Amino acid sequence: MPESPITRLIVTLPVFLLAITLHEVAHAWVAYKCGDDTAKLAGRLTLSPIAHLDPVGSLLFIISNFMMGIGFGWAKPVPVNPLRFRHWRRDDILVSLAGVAANLLQAIAWAILLRLTEAYLTGTFGRSVATLCLFGVAINVLLMMFNLLPIPPLDGSHIAFNLLGVRDPIAIARWSRIGMLALFLFVSTGLFGSFFGAVVEPVIRLFLR
Repeated sequence: MPESPITRLIVTLPVFLLAITLHEVAHAWVAYKCGDDTAKLAGRLTLSPIAHLDPVGSLLFIISNFMMGIGFGWAKPVPVNPLRFRHWRRDDILVSLAGVAANLLQAIAWAILLRLTEAYLTGTFGRSVATLCLFGVAINVLLMMFNLLPIPPLDGSHIAFNLLGVRDPIAIARWSRIGMLALFLFVSTGLFGSFFGAVVEPVIRLFLR
């Protein structure tokens, strides 16, 4: 792994941008297929990372890269209007799972590329590509597992609300405000480190096995 935080940031930034871009595009594309063109009209059905960058999430990626050795952040949430869905509950779950699925497929792709790199590439170039693949797996698994947490406004909360039959927008908005506070405490305290060590790392090792 790169020892210099600057080198690590240069290596992981393209992986991070690809991870969050495909995550949000997956949300937008599935929502469009389910009858909601809100994200498309907002210019979010695009592979341009600029359209999806969130200032706070991007800044946190840089800070966490220096402090934790692996960057963590998020993109701007894709605007979705569930009232336009053809099947409210089913489509909301599908849209929520789309982003998670995008990170899962990317983690698998990076893991396959890592195996091919170890088999066919050697020397400094091979080690550099292998390092890029390792970060590709780690960042996508982290985003996937984090977004599955049932804390509003994460994807996992949409799935939980639908499974519990919660459709009251006022109640959802109230829980979302509480969720933002919970997320801030989760990320800014030792809970995030514990979550990474107990949940994320074992899944990363599973992909690399």
